Amino acid sequence: MRHTPLPYRHALMGLYFFPRGGSAQVTRSLARALPSHGWGVTVVTSSIQRPGPGHPGDASAFFEGLDIRPVDCTAALDACDPLCADPPLHPSYEDRPGAPDRVFAAVDDATCEHQIDSWARVLAEAGAAEATILHLHHLTPLHAAAARVAPHVPIIGHLHGTELLMLETIARGAPAGWTHAAAWADRMRAWTAGCERLVMPSASMIPRAQSLLGIAPERCVHLSNGFDPQQFDRRSVDRQPLWHELLVEYPRGWRPGEGPGSVAYTTDEMSVLADAVVLLYVGRYTALKRLDLLLRAYARAYPAFTTPAALALVGGFPGEWEDEHPYTTIQRLGARNVFLAGWHDHAELPPIYAAADVIVLASAQEPFGQVLVEGMACGLPAIASAAEGPAEIIADGQTGWLVPPDDEAALAAALVVAVNDARERRARGEAAYAAAHADYAWPALGGQLACLYEQVLEDVG
Repeated sequence: MRHTPLPYRHALMGLYFFPRGGSAQVTRSLARALPSHGWGVTVVTSSIQRPGPGHPGDASAFFEGLDIRPVDCTAALDACDPLCADPPLHPSYEDRPGAPDRVFAAVDDATCEHQIDSWARVLAEAGAAEATILHLHHLTPLHAAAARVAPHVPIIGHLHGTELLMLETIARGAPAGWTHAAAWADRMRAWTAGCERLVMPSASMIPRAQSLLGIAPERCVHLSNGFDPQQFDRRSVDRQPLWHELLVEYPRGWRPGEGPGSVAYTTDEMSVLADAVVLLYVGRYTALKRLDLLLRAYARAYPAFTTPAALALVGGFPGEWEDEHPYTTIQRLGARNVFLAGWHDHAELPPIYAAADVIVLASAQEPFGQVLVEGMACGLPAIASAAEGPAEIIADGQTGWLVPPDDEAALAAALVVAVNDARERRARGEAAYAAAHADYAWPALGGQLACLYEQVLEDVG
């Protein structure tokens, strides 16, 4: 297949995974910000096309308006081995029993080689050899494919944290079934060595990456994730109609083993959200997010609330969860006023933030905390663990509350204060708004990335 020659100063961004998480949002935001700093961008990514609401993954829709080269992996979902289809589905850093994208550490050498061959063809057709920079998100077979088709083009690697979690699990002792863990750890170190720079969204990731990947300190770059100031800002919404639409009219919440919309609420059940202090979680149902901890802390705090309160869980990629499903946890705890709102596209989130009062994230090893920045940009104070990315984003006592990681009692106490003390909640929300807009807007971060590209070009001469 012939491709259109790329102009000078053109970055080819590679995203191995179909769009369903924070790394896709980062890729899209940077690709949108770079042209104003003199860089053209092409995005190469996996794609899943499934009809109906609540089934995200279509890269053409997600990256609309950009030069996008989607690799449609939909048919692979029905193959005997999705990872060996043509084109193949990608593996995962997460080990979810029964998932079509099994964990990298369980993937054998032949399947890895098939992945590399397939992506080498994709990169060649996208014009990788003519790009000025290759910006590859995550440590995946894209790196090996790039080395084959464009060995002369400098590579910027971009970690998003999940790869480090898998490597740390391997370092502690690979679980049963991770029979190829050592080979993947070696590959990821080799791919790191091929990067001119390795970008990380939080400073706390840098020593972890140095220890796990053997990368020199001078090649590590801290570049925060951010938010789009044209989308995420304060706005007025009528809460009751919005929550009624999300939970009653067009529900997307789901039970284990059932599809979007299998959890719906009555008008009476959701009516509390009109006047309650709404605590908001946004994200996937992965073990990293510690949703069980959040739900236990909320149930523990609930009797101490002196004003109506509710917890809304927005997210949960359809059909995916680790550990106990939140629906099961809610039923087991008998937690009151907890609502599963299901997965919503990124563009749908601003009014949801506006219909809430506090953004909450209980993760103990969150690499960054994108939803914290977005919620703060909409005027919400944040509650999160005093570790990793959130500890760098939140100023404890000023823009929100930081609590010790995995401390249920401390998290419950923070929820009680945030709900009961309206004056303090609003003051921290004002400070959060100012801090987010000063430090985390994508246009400025895109400029920092453009400067990094220029530095790399100078270094490679």
